[in-house]
Amino acid sequence: MVYTTARFPDIQTHWARAFIENLAHRNIIKGFEDGTFRPNQSITRAEFAALMQATFPKPAIRPYVPFVDVPTTHWARAAIQKTYETGFLSGYPNNQFQPNEKIIRAQVLVSLVNGLGINKMVVADLKGALSTVYQDAAQIPAYATEAIAAATSAGMIVNYPDLKRLNPAQAATRAEVAALLYQTLVYLGQAPVISSNYIVNYQRTAAVSHTREFRGVWVTSVWNRDWPSSSKLSVEQQKAEFVRLLDQFQALNINAVILQVRPEGDALYASQLEPWSSWLTGTQGKAPEPFYDPLEFAIAQCHQRNMEFHAWFNPYRARTDRQDKSLAAPHIAVTHPEAVLPYGDELWMDPGAKVVQDLSYNVILDVVRRYDVDGIHLDDYFYPYPIANQPFPDEKTYQAYQAKGGTLSLGDWRRENVNQLIQRLATGIRATKRHVKFGISPFGIYRPGQPPKAQGLDAYDRLYADALKWMQQGWADYLAPQLYWRIDAPAQSYPMLLQWWTEQNSQRRHIYIGNHLSKLDSVKWPVAEVEQQIAITRSMAAQLALGNIFFSAKPLLDNRLGITDTFKNALYTKLALAPAMTWLSSDRPSLPINLKLQNGTLTWSTTANSTVRSWTLYQQSGETWTLQRILPADTKTVILTTGTYALCAVDRLANESAGVLITVK
Repeated sequence: MVYTTARFPDIQTHWARAFIENLAHRNIIKGFEDGTFRPNQSITRAEFAALMQATFPKPAIRPYVPFVDVPTTHWARAAIQKTYETGFLSGYPNNQFQPNEKIIRAQVLVSLVNGLGINKMVVADLKGALSTVYQDAAQIPAYATEAIAAATSAGMIVNYPDLKRLNPAQAATRAEVAALLYQTLVYLGQAPVISSNYIVNYQRTAAVSHTREFRGVWVTSVWNRDWPSSSKLSVEQQKAEFVRLLDQFQALNINAVILQVRPEGDALYASQLEPWSSWLTGTQGKAPEPFYDPLEFAIAQCHQRNMEFHAWFNPYRARTDRQDKSLAAPHIAVTHPEAVLPYGDELWMDPGAKVVQDLSYNVILDVVRRYDVDGIHLDDYFYPYPIANQPFPDEKTYQAYQAKGGTLSLGDWRRENVNQLIQRLATGIRATKRHVKFGISPFGIYRPGQPPKAQGLDAYDRLYADALKWMQQGWADYLAPQLYWRIDAPAQSYPMLLQWWTEQNSQRRHIYIGNHLSKLDSVKWPVAEVEQQIAITRSMAAQLALGNIFFSAKPLLDNRLGITDTFKNALYTKLALAPAMTWLSSDRPSLPINLKLQNGTLTWSTTANSTVRSWTLYQQSGETWTLQRILPADTKTVILTTGTYALCAVDRLANESAGVLITVK
């Protein structure tokens, strides 16, 4: 029989075209001498033997006994001998092979499963439940039940045109065999997934979940407070220090890092818009040597440990020390000095200047586009904290606004400057990458008297931060009000303020409370205060108080007053994913596929174009499912002991698939 590997004209609109062409490129299947493939033609046992020999080379497991109806001159004799020796095919009574008999679909699947030992690796026991998958399950021969259950679990079966009809007794066509062979290669990890509406992706699943909680830490770069601890560290020392920091967080089941990447109009990453930060290299504008991108490195390290990475920006602060003149282009104080104002000991960008609005927006959107961040985070520094008897010197900008017909009061104009940036960022971030969260950590008191007993700085009137509007307009995906007071503080009580913030949340966004670990003190701020504040936050989870962010990393790194031990042994003893944000997306990721269990080792893969960020592995105990492990996206294997497990996929927004059941006996 003569075959050709030319492009087949008779499959161009065929449902199995992708399977056929892929196998043809691998020289596994060929067409006829006239250039056609004849996809709907049935296939004989001899032809099937030839395909099996070409697709799955393996050593012999038994000696060949010549079949009486397969003479030595038969075109497929060598293939028939090989498939018999390797256990793929057997004969009939009276030592016959019947090479010209059409092979049925059930026999094809039995040959594949038994010859490859897939029945010994099957994850889910489907033998008693095939009727839930196939409408014609009653037609499955008894000898094929176990093999078809195994093939179904392995994702090997392709049913055209009806997924629910297996047609086990129907003669297999050349197209069907090509599809079944290809799916077997996919299961074995020897071929990439092909998208098709006719693949039976049955998985035995369970509904599993756990209590979600955002557990974040602010990592401050300014003043070398947290990381890097000195601007004189070498690149390798910087990397090692960050890895140690994350390893410690991981041991505490922390699941989010908020790293300050723009402390003062500069960048802890490679930017064309702003200079390298002096806190990184000691000199503004100087890149790390040897070169690396700290932001890229930090993101990768966080994701390896299943931690979300939120890039923290100061939108308006230009310099923490106005006397320090060592500024480097393209710092805004160099390129647009008219838009930078001295205030106290610092330099501040003028929030009313268009060049400042555009720069802050462009800087942040540049990071969203170029880096795999999970969130964008702004802190409480909008207009600067007021200095007594020293007004913020933006009168020229305000007068220019009035000259153009602006009628807002100075306070309303300043608030509107900030509001416009917040709204613009919310729109831009979602339009660029829908999965990137936008969070803000405002001062913990919105206005004195709100709630009635609250006293302190008026963030609305003095910082011009209308955090209530940002939340109620739905611009921010989460707010992290900085509740940096004790529980028993009469005018700034932690539970009183927390209750107020949750009551304003008409858009039902997330609230993650900011807690001040740096205040830890054996008398005034003991560890018990932190424990109680977290307990209060958790008690209000139904009101969407769904976690805490701690300022800053240093007390945890130093284990101040034993706080690290308390986190590990009492507060965060169990793993947790961050809460999902359903308004950004409620779509659940695709199930893990191609699950295989062999000698206690589970392996799996993902569908094409997967957006998996991590995997969750649960174990069953009685009627209870317990989250046992969170695995990074590039992990596709795990060793299991005896028990029942469920494996889920988790996407970038922490949406979790159902759990695929695995039983280890």
